[in-house]
Amino acid sequence: MKIKVLIADDEKEFIETLAQRLEMRDFDVTTVDSGGAAIKIAEKINFDVIILDVQMPEINGIDALKKIKEHTPLTPVIMLTGEATVENAIQGMKLGAFDFLIKPTETERLADKIKKAHAYKHANEERIRQAEIENILRTRGW
Repeated sequence: MKIKVLIADDEKEFIETLAQRLEMRDFDVTTVDSGGAAIKIAEKINFDVIILDVQMPEINGIDALKKIKEHTPLTPVIMLTGEATVENAIQGMKLGAFDFLIKPTETERLADKIKKAHAYKHANEERIRQAEIENILRTRGW
């Protein structure tokens, strides 16, 4: 099954090119052009990984990260920025960003990060399922 990726970036050419390159590597890619759109679609669709540009009009990537993590805390979010600042990176990581990459990034590097983020999410979901099973068995006295 393909890894479902959401990319939010307001640079149209960049996002189209990146989506094509990731689709060629067998990812299922959805794109949006704003942080607000990313929040709305992430509330409706369970993505394996979300990629957010830090600098977007209206709702920036950091604010979108906060909202997305409130709704889907297990979904890894990779932050992309053309204007890397230590403050943004620290703030994003404190809010639960999986990683922080500087644009332009090599497609292979990003694809590798997406695969690692997906594996991380899958492992966390499996740990939660195991804990739920153990809890059910314990409450039934098994």
